[in-house]
Amino acid sequence: MAPRYAFCLLVVLFSSGWMRGSSTSTTPDVRCSPSGQVAHISAPPPELLAQDLEHFGALPVGHFVGLTSKEAAVKEEAVGESSAEWEGRPKLSLRDSNNDVEGEENEVDSTEDGTIWTRRRKRRDAETWSDLGSEGAQEASEQEGVQLASSTFALAGDTAHNQAMVHWSGQNSSVILMLTKYYDFSAGRVTESSLWRSTDYGSTYEKLNEKVGPKTILSYLYVSPNNKRKIMLLTDPEVESSLLISLDEGASYQKHSLAFDILSLLFHPEQEDWILAYSHDQKLYVSVEFGRRWQLVHDGVVPNRFYWSRLGLDKEQGMIHLEISVSDGRSQYITCKLQNCSEGSKGKPFPGFIIPNSLVVQDEYVFIQVPIGGQSVHYVSYRRHAFYPVKLPKYTLPKDLQIISTDDNQVVAAIQDWHQNDSYNLYMSESRGLFFTLMLDDVVSSGGPEGNIMIDLYEVAGIKGVFLSNKVVENQVKTYITYNKGRDWRLLRAPLTDLQGKKVDCEQPYCSLHLHLHVSENPYTSGNIVSKDTAPGVIIASGVVGPELTTTNVSIFITSDAGNTWKEVFQEEYSVFFLNQGGSLVAIRHTPLPIRHIWLSFDEGRNWDKFSFTSSPLYVDGVLGEPGEDTLIMTIFGHFSHRSEWQLVKIDFRSIFQRRCTSDDYVTWQLHNEGEVCIMGMKRIFQKLRVNARCVKARDQYISQMSDSCPCTEADFECDYGFERQADGSCTPAFWFVPSATSRDCINGDSFLNSTGYRKALSNNCTDGSLLKYSPKRQKCPSQVPRGLQLLTSEGTLVATLHKNVTFLVFLEEGLSSTTSITVDFGDGTAISYVNISSIEDGIRHVYGKVGIYQVSAIASNILGFDRVTLYLHVTCQLEQVQLSAPSVVVKNKAVNFTTTLRPSNVGTVAYYWWIDNKTEPTMSLDGGMSFTFSEEGSHMVTVQASVGNTVHQDQMTLAVYDYFKSQMLAFSSNLDEANPGLPEWREDIGQVVKRSVIQVTGISEDQLLVTVLPGLPTTAEIFIVPDRRARGGTMKGKRAHAEQLSQVLLSALNQDLVQFTLKAGVQVNVYATRLSPAPLVDGSDSSHSGTAVIMLVSVALVALAVFAVYKFKRKIPGLNTYTTEQPDKEQEVVPTVTSIADTKPDGDKLASVDCVDVQLDSKSKVYIDAKGTCRLFKVSPPGVGREKCADLSVYVAARDADAEKTYLLSTWLSLRSEPRSATVSLG
Repeated sequence: MAPRYAFCLLVVLFSSGWMRGSSTSTTPDVRCSPSGQVAHISAPPPELLAQDLEHFGALPVGHFVGLTSKEAAVKEEAVGESSAEWEGRPKLSLRDSNNDVEGEENEVDSTEDGTIWTRRRKRRDAETWSDLGSEGAQEASEQEGVQLASSTFALAGDTAHNQAMVHWSGQNSSVILMLTKYYDFSAGRVTESSLWRSTDYGSTYEKLNEKVGPKTILSYLYVSPNNKRKIMLLTDPEVESSLLISLDEGASYQKHSLAFDILSLLFHPEQEDWILAYSHDQKLYVSVEFGRRWQLVHDGVVPNRFYWSRLGLDKEQGMIHLEISVSDGRSQYITCKLQNCSEGSKGKPFPGFIIPNSLVVQDEYVFIQVPIGGQSVHYVSYRRHAFYPVKLPKYTLPKDLQIISTDDNQVVAAIQDWHQNDSYNLYMSESRGLFFTLMLDDVVSSGGPEGNIMIDLYEVAGIKGVFLSNKVVENQVKTYITYNKGRDWRLLRAPLTDLQGKKVDCEQPYCSLHLHLHVSENPYTSGNIVSKDTAPGVIIASGVVGPELTTTNVSIFITSDAGNTWKEVFQEEYSVFFLNQGGSLVAIRHTPLPIRHIWLSFDEGRNWDKFSFTSSPLYVDGVLGEPGEDTLIMTIFGHFSHRSEWQLVKIDFRSIFQRRCTSDDYVTWQLHNEGEVCIMGMKRIFQKLRVNARCVKARDQYISQMSDSCPCTEADFECDYGFERQADGSCTPAFWFVPSATSRDCINGDSFLNSTGYRKALSNNCTDGSLLKYSPKRQKCPSQVPRGLQLLTSEGTLVATLHKNVTFLVFLEEGLSSTTSITVDFGDGTAISYVNISSIEDGIRHVYGKVGIYQVSAIASNILGFDRVTLYLHVTCQLEQVQLSAPSVVVKNKAVNFTTTLRPSNVGTVAYYWWIDNKTEPTMSLDGGMSFTFSEEGSHMVTVQASVGNTVHQDQMTLAVYDYFKSQMLAFSSNLDEANPGLPEWREDIGQVVKRSVIQVTGISEDQLLVTVLPGLPTTAEIFIVPDRRARGGTMKGKRAHAEQLSQVLLSALNQDLVQFTLKAGVQVNVYATRLSPAPLVDGSDSSHSGTAVIMLVSVALVALAVFAVYKFKRKIPGLNTYTTEQPDKEQEVVPTVTSIADTKPDGDKLASVDCVDVQLDSKSKVYIDAKGTCRLFKVSPPGVGREKCADLSVYVAARDADAEKTYLLSTWLSLRSEPRSATVSLG
């Protein structure tokens, strides 16, 4: 697998303590990785993971040597400083102050220069550890240790800085760049920075702040992985958005402004000037000039889901694989050319939509997830060919799938099954990444620092096929090892003796060695494991001996024969690094206390010698080694005190090596597994340095390896897909699997490999022997009935949009492609046939011209039979609005019908959801109507939602429920229609205007009137007279009579054209009762009248006479509707919302009866009351009669001209606090 570049820079968090345990060069978010490379557990982030709180630079991760942890605070008395001296720097925790491997007691002497550490030595078992046999450990030496060649440089002025990024250019270069900065955690940004450069391997440094700009604040440092001389620095975007570019290892810089803020960078694996930049607003930019100019590639790109193309697999070198967000819950996989990502140039390798954050492009494979039937189906493309569903064991129902590795043309995946929570199963595929078989079950998992999944799987560097993994067995975590890439696993043997030479009583399977394989948030803290390509067979890790893995009493263990035998080397926390291309080892104690010594081993950890690297004890923050494989120079970062400047201690190990290594300094070592030398079909022999050979390894001497193939045996084969290994080692079909005579190869080819139940591991190199016995046999594809036909839409849904392309995907599990035809019937009278299935790999597109539900079917057929599959597709158009209609006022205990109107009216299948008042559970229906009966008076809220596809619209209305009410339909003069915009708000405003006009003319209480203007043209309305809610006393009959009397007053005003309002200046609108308003006269262009006009005039006169007769004899008005609970057969009108208003009359008011008297009078007559309390009409006020006394009678006069005679209809009622009585009205 081509290594993905991770952050290459040593990142030192100076607010932290020292390293814990052995160190490794893996990145923080990788747990199952070959040493020095970045493997992928979940879908790997494509940016360079330049992660300093978010992102750092871009060099091979193997260049890291050490990094501090973020451990907690040390006790003040342990370091002898006052609490005031700790200000500005977090306290460090002292894990075990009594376990000082160097056996020193700490004392602090104060001088004018500050705190000086002195140490009083205690006796220790050994200062130099040798092989521990029956003789035990040697007596400890009292020497201070050999002084190493070192130099110290202080970074003056950077005392407050708490982070650093360090880059060592590489082989044949003495340049080191160091970016220090102060990160304000409360503000979440960098507020100060300094850039330092060394040209003498770290002996001295030059401050470059003036070169980059004294006020420039730098936040990140990037290095081109293809040319280490090219450096890129990013400024803090809070201050300015720009980058500085250096082409000479940081000696000079050019500043370039940016129009966007860079979140991460992805360098091209081959072209040193090609860079992808991802911005905070999810836009992807590209530069082919190493950042000098940028061009937008695409917006809406999913974070970490963009990849460079790979030469030999993709059509073009300058191609980019992208996952873009289409909508909530949907993404799309596209490809773009380097500098042209227009709609016409985009590629769509998968025609449908995919689940967000699922695209992984890694080596020969592309992985996606597709939503089908409410489930996530994983698809894979091998070598950029068509996508096929991943085939897992039948009842493996993954909750999560993480890609671990694609090495050796084979996929290793971690799958969390439906019943698992804190563990995963490991699966391995064949070359196409299509068929997976179980590799190891119940592997320990945990959450990573970036929210990713961490799997306890570690690939040993330098030896193919060797893995270590932690597995849950009966609620205990145990460490297992495999030498044949997961076919067989076994427990680790515990050391024969402990560090003191005592025999270890540990019998498998009850006791064994267990190692910490996890990678913590800081990759250089406790629990890491390390191995190196240049030191085959050497593994260093922290762990315990016992029945299970624990976090207490952890020791450091080492093996030099690839895990067959182990040795305990430290009983405390140490970090161990490789030196001299793996020929030597360096150990540094992990402690929050200052140290002066390091330990070296020249015999693969059997013996350790003590060396001093500084005269003054140093709080160690991190370690950086020389890039490449030489690693004879190290730089240790730290502080002499928690208030001092940073100290960079350069250690040159060249002085302890006397000469260059020759062939006589090497011995051979053969890889074996408990004596078995044929591993993965080979006998492998490696060259190693002799014990205690203090010579410098040449670069071409460290990887010498000889191999010889072995005859194939059953052990070289794993079980094929659908087969399971039994206790005797044989592979038999699983209960759910029926071995078939064909395979997927017969879909596109004429022959296939008929499995025997076994398959040879791809990296196994055995020959002859039992190879033919277990290998699959190639056979000609037989003619077979098509089986396993699948039909789905590219979007994974059963909804399509009218007049837009819908893409159908057709898959066939079994059936010879060359003889099997495919016919797709779209259900709208259109069908299409294909002679073979290979021609429809990109999908079948179709456009529907009408909404509806279509039965779409596909038939695969040949001479032996056919297979058929059907789906029902809902074709819809976009719903824009739903409008709810119902009576505004309804009668209690009587069913009311609700209806809806959609715009547009024909949108396809619609689901309706109804809520009455505050009910939480809706009532569902497939039509736009519903009936409901209200049992309580008052206001009630009705809500309806209409759902079409992914679109949901809602409407609401409020209904008033009464025991009885009266209503009248209203019409308006035609000039109102010209101003009707069809808006609900406009209708509400017009209703309020009409209501005020009616109140002004009739005097009816506001609380007893409701007006609803109906939608549509011509403009109409309905006015309601409802009971007075505040009225107390009186009979129901009297209340209804009162409502009848009010309706007569209302109708009188309407029929006499007294209700009108001004719409705007010069526009007067009249309101009519629709069933009583006469038809307008026709005004001809000449003086003569047509026969039709005469008939109309006669009709008007007859109608007027009929109206007069109705009033004269007090008959019920035909146009006035009365609604009561005693009228169960009365049908209600459908009108929009009107809110009822309560009466404002005080409690106890009584209603009075009313007399309507028709009289002939002059228009100048007025109403007076005489001394007897009788209302009389006078043209002038008679003496002794007070007009104000008639105010209590609430007399209303309505006038209407008829012919030349003025006729007045006088309607009166009493509102006195007395029993109902009649008013006598006479003409004075």
